[in-house]
Amino acid sequence: MKEQPFKKRRVGVLMGGLSREREISLKTGKAVLKALIDKGYNAHPIDVGPDVAEVLFKEKIECAFVALHGRYGEDGTVQGMLELMGIPYTGSGVLASALAMHKVISKKILLCEKIPTPAYEVFGRGEIEKDPLRPLSLPLPVVIKPAREGSTIGISIVRTKDDLLPALREAATYDDEILVEEFMKGKEITVGILGDIPLPIIEIVPKSGFYDYHSKYTKGETQYIIPARIPREKYLYAQEIGLKAFRSLGCSGCARVDLMTDEEGNPFVIDVNTMPGMTETSLLPQAAAFAGIAFEELVERILLGAALKIEGGMSRMERRSGGNHTSSPSVNHRGEDKGTKPSQESFKWKTDSRRRRVDRGIWKVDGSR
Repeated sequence: MKEQPFKKRRVGVLMGGLSREREISLKTGKAVLKALIDKGYNAHPIDVGPDVAEVLFKEKIECAFVALHGRYGEDGTVQGMLELMGIPYTGSGVLASALAMHKVISKKILLCEKIPTPAYEVFGRGEIEKDPLRPLSLPLPVVIKPAREGSTIGISIVRTKDDLLPALREAATYDDEILVEEFMKGKEITVGILGDIPLPIIEIVPKSGFYDYHSKYTKGETQYIIPARIPREKYLYAQEIGLKAFRSLGCSGCARVDLMTDEEGNPFVIDVNTMPGMTETSLLPQAAAFAGIAFEELVERILLGAALKIEGGMSRMERRSGGNHTSSPSVNHRGEDKGTKPSQESFKWKTDSRRRRVDRGIWKVDGSR
């Protein structure tokens, strides 16, 4: 068995960061770090701050596992820095990260690609105070959220006119652009993507009826059901449009696509998360576990997809040796062992998406029938 290309490299697990999701990122990073060490990797924790480039250089990091959530970590900023430093990294590249993080821009792309997503309109922070009586074009109830936050930060469900302005003002404390979205009355589901394969769908059932920050991170406040209790045809279609959203935004590595169904059970894409939570109880690891992928294996698969995404990118080690680095396994600009197929191709993608064999409501991730 050929040695993995990153086994001899110093892997930095980037965690913490500067966003409002710092504490969640630290939990993700610590879980990822432990899994990599248990798998025999030379992994090191990197608590990301304003001096992160200096720290990466000082620690001689040769590959980065990005375990950051929110701004300055999931929005293309850190990804751009890693590209400039020539450090291969996990997850999506600069553009895909920025597009997915911006809920308004990503919605426009979903609509251009004919991917179903709830109707919406946009408010600017300035116009909320300038014209507080501006009427909505959407009927109540609506969902209001900042355009560039995650983990349900700043989100509200507005059911009456009296609640509209306070909800807009609350969202405006987090961003200068506010998304007002049609409220979907069906089930909340999520589709994990690993490589280029949709994982089993999870149904999210918060006790409060609203999957807010409290419901998301308080133990016992939300029930997670795998596979989601939706008809098979809708199930396959949700996986199909989840994967299409992933591809349309140019994502890579792994992601989690959040969806809602309407009263007829039709799925609509809400959001694409390019760095989903990665503790053992997070949604993506739960879906992977249901498909037979242990947490340590999941983390390793994500790491093996680490790459420089800009075409022609050269790693820091290759730059030092004039592009002819030979002291460790030969790895191309996508972080793959040359002469082998890309890691995501090892997941055998068979036949049309509507005709795949389903086992317990899921696609077999290893390609077996």
